[in-house]
Amino acid sequence: MLYHSHPNENTNASENFKAWYKDYYNIILRHASYLTGSTAAAEDIAQETFIRLYNHCETIENVGAWLSRVASNLAYNYIRNERARIKKLPEIDNKEHNVISLEDIVVRDYEIRTTRKILERLSSRDRMCLLLKFSGYKYNEISEITGIEKNSVGKILSRAQEKFKKIYLREVHD
Repeated sequence: MLYHSHPNENTNASENFKAWYKDYYNIILRHASYLTGSTAAAEDIAQETFIRLYNHCETIENVGAWLSRVASNLAYNYIRNERARIKKLPEIDNKEHNVISLEDIVVRDYEIRTTRKILERLSSRDRMCLLLKFSGYKYNEISEITGIEKNSVGKILSRAQEKFKKIYLREVHD
């Protein structure tokens, strides 16, 4: 779905922006959530992404690809800033501050860490394709975002999923 007008330029502008928001907000939120591992951070990133869209949409030809790129960049900035912030924190004695954890929280945390660890082992191209597909992007959108030919996206995704599965099974059984 392509829209070329800026929301401030015509009477249908706010309708276009509402349509973009409706079409892409959940995709961008899911994408940012997956990259950051934080729902709160993902909500902030999605909001910032749409604010930037509102302010710059007159030059955007493919809204979906643009939103994905901006959200990814914001997510990577968030991750970089979080790592720097955590490094600055004084080490806390976890034994004193630990509350009894629930089993599902432990399992969920394990799954998230395992998934991230496996994704880090994949090439950046494979990782990006899997994240975009998981976030709900179509092959043509993945092609535009990554620069991969549209006809090759399916094959790359299939191979990336196989690599992910092999590493996952090896990781789980070790």
